Amino acid sequence: MAGIYIHVPFCKKICSYCDFYHVMAQSDNKQYINALNHEARLRGNYLGTQSVSTIYIGGGTPSVLQADEIKSILDNIVDNFKIDTNPEVTIEVNPDDISDEFLEGLKKTMVNRISVGIQSWRDQDLSLMNRRHTASAAAMALEKIFNAAYENVTIDLMYGIPGMKTADWASNLDISFSYGIKHLSAYHLTIEEGTMLNRMKQKGMLTEIDEDESTAQFQLLIEKAEAAGFIQYEISNFSLPGFLSIHNSNYWKQVSYLGLGPSAHSFNGYSRQWNIRDVNKYIKAIESDSLLFDKEELDRKTRFNEYIMTSLRTMWGINLDYVEDVFDKEGYDYIRNLSGKFIDYGLMRQEKQTLVLTNQGKMISDNIISELMLPVGN
Repeated sequence: MAGIYIHVPFCKKICSYCDFYHVMAQSDNKQYINALNHEARLRGNYLGTQSVSTIYIGGGTPSVLQADEIKSILDNIVDNFKIDTNPEVTIEVNPDDISDEFLEGLKKTMVNRISVGIQSWRDQDLSLMNRRHTASAAAMALEKIFNAAYENVTIDLMYGIPGMKTADWASNLDISFSYGIKHLSAYHLTIEEGTMLNRMKQKGMLTEIDEDESTAQFQLLIEKAEAAGFIQYEISNFSLPGFLSIHNSNYWKQVSYLGLGPSAHSFNGYSRQWNIRDVNKYIKAIESDSLLFDKEELDRKTRFNEYIMTSLRTMWGINLDYVEDVFDKEGYDYIRNLSGKFIDYGLMRQEKQTLVLTNQGKMISDNIISELMLPVGN
């Protein structure tokens, strides 16, 4: 099985924390959609004979497109790839793009999973992040989506926002779970270089929350999700049983995927490539039957490190049998020797032939992962 990611880079407003590739939305998307559909035809052989089990439309803000434009993109995917009988098809939406008309049109497409970018139920947080919706707009959007009989609904939240206290975060979680969502993605706000938030930080206009507060909010996230019956299947992702994101899970399991659109990445197990990060150059190249991308061949060390980095973030953990089979006894011994101290410290546990992080270990997952990865340059 394989996945397809479709990048829609357009945004009506630029969020203050975003460092993904995006451009301002335009009134006519026809040229872009034609290019996107043509790229799919040009790259129809990338996945070989693998069938596609997941399709994910992300951005940017895919919901700036009309429903019939989304249908055109998905119909073209069906025409050019081998699609499973019942694929998971996700679209990211912004709350203030949701209308009854949009949802009625979306029902005529393959979309069966909706990801709503709420981020916070506090208007002051939304204002700081330069989101274009309000908390009340988010509530109305969710109600419309559920009324349209979409069952598989996930929302995005952020914690660690400057000015957000743990009690505020608790309220955000309580409100979210009260809607009967099936999945939650919750990310700690990271202030990246080149973003509006970073410029505000440099000018002394905001202060990041301290480490103790961050840890308390992450711990509260785990506790409240568990109390709501959610499984933490990845550091930042929680779902009710049967509703985990298959598409994202396949990323962490290193399943092949094809990325379409400017800046979109593709992966086939042994190489990774990414399209040019410029929508105008992307369109011009595609119209000339050309593909503009950079490519990296993944050597054994890189593949080993990527496996450690992705697998240890999940509930499936590091499979020692897989490590020995793919990376030989050398890789197996390396992991067994280094993991011993983390097991002794209660940061990791071994379940048969699998190594997983404990809740305590999840608090410092980045540090543990970096220690288990092979040194670069050796």
